Amino acid sequence: MARRVVVTGLGMVTPLGIGVEENWEAISKGKSGVGHITKFDTSSFASKIAGEVKDFRSEDFLSPKDARHLDIFIHYAIASARMAIEDSKLKITPENSYRIGCVTGSGIGGLSTIEFYHSVLLEKGPRRISPFFIPGIIANMATGQIAIELGARGPNTAIVTACAASSHAIGESFKMIQRGAADAMITGGTEACITPLALGGFTSMKSLSTRNEEPEKASRPFDNQRDGFIISEGGGMIILEELNHALDRAADIYAEIIGYGMSSDAYHFTAPDPEGIGASLCIEVALKDAGLHPADIDYINAHGTSTKLNDISETKAIKSVFGDYAFKVPVSSTKSMTGHLLGGAGVVEVIYSILAIRNSLIPPTINYEFPDPECDLDYVPNKARKDMVRIVLSNSFGFGGTNSSLIFKEYTP
Repeated sequence: MARRVVVTGLGMVTPLGIGVEENWEAISKGKSGVGHITKFDTSSFASKIAGEVKDFRSEDFLSPKDARHLDIFIHYAIASARMAIEDSKLKITPENSYRIGCVTGSGIGGLSTIEFYHSVLLEKGPRRISPFFIPGIIANMATGQIAIELGARGPNTAIVTACAASSHAIGESFKMIQRGAADAMITGGTEACITPLALGGFTSMKSLSTRNEEPEKASRPFDNQRDGFIISEGGGMIILEELNHALDRAADIYAEIIGYGMSSDAYHFTAPDPEGIGASLCIEVALKDAGLHPADIDYINAHGTSTKLNDISETKAIKSVFGDYAFKVPVSSTKSMTGHLLGGAGVVEVIYSILAIRNSLIPPTINYEFPDPECDLDYVPNKARKDMVRIVLSNSFGFGGTNSSLIFKEYTP
């Protein structure tokens, strides 16, 4: 029998706040974290809005030296990991360190640092490039630095699967514990790509919203007037533990992870399969892994990007898997409030899903004002809904057609 795996710690940094408490308060109130970009001049860009992290102090989580040498996406990862470990009260010692690992996800890595040193190269030459440049930007340095900071010597790897990265990281960590490769894992994801190059690239793809006059209303998943996603930054980490390992130390258990599915659309390098075939398969695999039927799901935290193609494709996938029950199960997109954290999105949405179980409260899809005839499910419009939530499904889909679905349930002995 596979080992049971539970969640014992949460930590996060998002446009809605630093830490779980700030985030959940904002989510519960349907607050938007989207605003005008302040990091650089956007006058020449069609899209001028994003979900920027506010009031983050790297020095609260890193040494001044590390803060100087590591890209900000790594700062967010370390901060989230420290908060999650503190929340879980898990002590990493020389004796247990080999059984505690770390897997993180990031879609892009240290883009702001790449842009900075490219300017240095052009303006001052190669001799002025810092020896810390390469280790400060690579995607796996988030998981590597967490392990260094916390002393976790168990399985350690990084996953780069676009917007599904942190969801895949959680799923792979779950399976590592299930098969006995570790007793606990620090896992999640991080991203910090609100930069001129990323904004220009996504804008040229016509992926981003240009509702610049109303930033807080720009992210509107499933709404007929949606015009693109909102690029955001931040990340989160959770602590997964083998059940007996958690019980032996009397840990507070948030939820149990019971299902993980992954698939590929095998369709297009950016667009989702228009019929949601890959997403349907991914959800079905997660349900089978959990030993559940579709009607067992109480809430779906959708990928819900606020793009025309994704929202319709995901709606079709849910209908395909859930049949008539698709019209009864609540579905919401918390990206309506956070924007899209890219590689950090999946873990943030997992945390909100876990808190929905914990608090018997379903997060809303804000800015849902004009129903799209092709998106006709119960998207929990505009206000959080008090309801019993025992089992949740969280979806994450990424460029390249990569898909991930995770299922969590209320913990019962």
